Amino acid sequence: MKPSSERFLTTHVGSLPRPPDLIRTMFAKQEGVPIDPVALERRSGEAVAEVVRRQAEAGVDVVSDGEMGKPSYVTYISDRLAGFGGESQPLTYADLDDFPVLQHKVFSDPGRSRRRAPACVGPISVRDPEAAQADIAHFTAALDGADVEEAFMNAASPGVIALFFRNDHYATREEYVFAIADAMRVEYEAVTGAGLLLQIDCPDLAMGRHIQFADRDLNSFRDEVRLNLAALDHATANIDPGRMRMHVCWGNYEGPHHRDVPFRDIVDLVLGARPQAIAFEAANPRHAHEWRMFEDLRLPEGKILIPGVLESKSNFIEHPELIAQRIGRYAQLVGRDNVIAGSDCGFGTWVGQAAVDPDVTWAKLAALAEGARLASRDFWR
Repeated sequence: MKPSSERFLTTHVGSLPRPPDLIRTMFAKQEGVPIDPVALERRSGEAVAEVVRRQAEAGVDVVSDGEMGKPSYVTYISDRLAGFGGESQPLTYADLDDFPVLQHKVFSDPGRSRRRAPACVGPISVRDPEAAQADIAHFTAALDGADVEEAFMNAASPGVIALFFRNDHYATREEYVFAIADAMRVEYEAVTGAGLLLQIDCPDLAMGRHIQFADRDLNSFRDEVRLNLAALDHATANIDPGRMRMHVCWGNYEGPHHRDVPFRDIVDLVLGARPQAIAFEAANPRHAHEWRMFEDLRLPEGKILIPGVLESKSNFIEHPELIAQRIGRYAQLVGRDNVIAGSDCGFGTWVGQAAVDPDVTWAKLAALAEGARLASRDFWR
């Protein structure tokens, strides 16, 4: 993984706005409407080529495929793994429980109201090992000739799959999470084997506190985090940590988030995970203050931070000078080479989700690039 050795590099969390026609087709597929799989595959490839081009034009250095071929960052696995069926129960968000009118508004969003998450009803295995290869082929074709520094592809963590997909088969949560890890190993190794960086999406490490384990005390929740990370380490044992980044977040929804677990309460576990780079929320009003914990927290040798300097749920376009200030805070505390500028979360987490207008998303990414240029002038003279 390239560090910010000559200037601050820019990236984001992964998902980006999908074209309207692709959204319609994906909704139809989710709802059981017959579609032409060949046409969907072709359109997904075209969308990946377009999204790579637009990232390069915006000035993003480390780009993704935008997750164009996935209905979401986690539910896509129901098409790739066997052992799932039926439907999981709706998740409970502890912060939204305190505000029922807002809760209804959040869950009425088409991206959430129409998503489908099955339960685990049998032994987990890889159903379609070629699905990841198709995404990789689209992405590598789009990268040919693109003016970017590096490229990454997202994959769901064992822990976040266990969060969204209820376990009705395995005797313990440990057995369940490790069964997922064994199956996901194929996808993880396919991504890095193609020369791409692997970003493992791990909202379970933070969001899991107020959704899956809201009834536990902090120590008990930390034990669950340790289990999820042990499963992740198991699944990625054959992958160089320098080829991996990990995304930690508290949920990409416009809620109060007053029940989020403080990053300080889990940061030691997060920094102890195998991936070299850690992408995390650092711009939104609930977590923007947490940069100060690095005043007395030593960053482990070789780790790279990817703090969010763009908010992923607001249509405000951050001023480049504010972005530069946010980058500079982290660079002063952990070293300029150890910071890459990112976003809080994805801009297309669920197909059809539209918290941020698509055109605003691209303006935000252009502001990110400009802010990184301003910050680089201060740190590389």
